[in-house]
Amino acid sequence: MLKSISSTKKSYLAGFLDADGSIYVQAKPNKTYRFGFQVAPYIVFYQSHKDAKSFHRVCSLTKLGHKRLRKDGIVEHIISKQEEIISFIGLVEPYVIMKKSQIALLKRIISLKKKVKTRKDFKQLINVIDQFRELNYSKKRKKRTLTP
Repeated sequence: MLKSISSTKKSYLAGFLDADGSIYVQAKPNKTYRFGFQVAPYIVFYQSHKDAKSFHRVCSLTKLGHKRLRKDGIVEHIISKQEEIISFIGLVEPYVIMKKSQIALLKRIISLKKKVKTRKDFKQLINVIDQFRELNYSKKRKKRTLTP
């Protein structure tokens, strides 16, 4: 299915990501995970609920992710499954202009995440995740520190 998307539509999705999208990774505290944090990557698109019908048509091009209506009237299309993120990046990466650094960092994080074996490896992963602070604007972003 994904390979049948035209290059025009792939470039449109990339432009949408550049303009009304976000790429980020959260390290969420969660005691049930091995090192006390859940590493959660996201690609998210945003649109007013007033344009939800058109937004749905655009987001359904890939059949990846899911939608959520926020309390403030914004519709989000969220791609959070790692294999779906990898597929989406494969579609749009050649066409992305403004978020090339975020895509490169996300790919690096996904690769490092697969290689984590020790607490030291995990600390290195967290340090790389914190590099999104330099690329993305967020009032709420916190730097995570791990205790030895």
